[in-house]
Amino acid sequence: MLTLHRATLVLPDPADPTAPSHVDGAVLVRDGLVEAVGPYPELVAAQPTARVRDWGDALLTPGLRHPDGHRLLERAYHPDPREELGDAPVPDGLVGETDEARCGASARRGLQRMLGFGVTAVAGPFERASVRTAVARSGLVALPGAGSPGPVGLPGTADAVDAVEAADAADAVWSLDPLVGLPFAEAVHGRLVVGGRADFAVFAVFAPGADGPRAGGCRAAALGGRLVFRRR
Repeated sequence: MLTLHRATLVLPDPADPTAPSHVDGAVLVRDGLVEAVGPYPELVAAQPTARVRDWGDALLTPGLRHPDGHRLLERAYHPDPREELGDAPVPDGLVGETDEARCGASARRGLQRMLGFGVTAVAGPFERASVRTAVARSGLVALPGAGSPGPVGLPGTADAVDAVEAADAADAVWSLDPLVGLPFAEAVHGRLVVGGRADFAVFAVFAPGADGPRAGGCRAAALGGRLVFRRR
């Protein structure tokens, strides 16, 4: 099936400041792969029978990578909604946990919640078998990693920053949203290129002068062209 995803602004490669952007742009997806990227009028004229999903006043980009998957999936606990503990990670909630079924269920919930922030790739290492299985089955891209000794996007420890920065760092450590601790250009994973997997995210258009969308601004996410999250 051919699907044309239209948005006010399409950025195929936000990490490259010289890469082209497309105002009133679109991404054409066939069988989970990107078939074309460009201005919407041109693509719809070339493929008039394609299904159109119009995201309106939105920014469409490659999905994000979360560099701290080890901490968030193997140390943090992601509560079951039935526990009535909210949906924020519980810091170090799995430390010392020996029940692999509980760890796997927590990881599955964490991965699903990451999609709500536009995450389509997550870095390890993943030492628990149950977590490796959860990542493999999620559809997110698993990236190698050496773990994160300090807060996401902030080098060193709290001793190296003042009290305000330390408080922000503590929030970033356990945030499921990479944009809390990383600039947009660093958080993006890969590019939207012809022949590549159609992993992308849709965000609220960022304000003039901003260097990217705001944290928490994800509207939708797709893995291999399949819509896996859409904010109601």
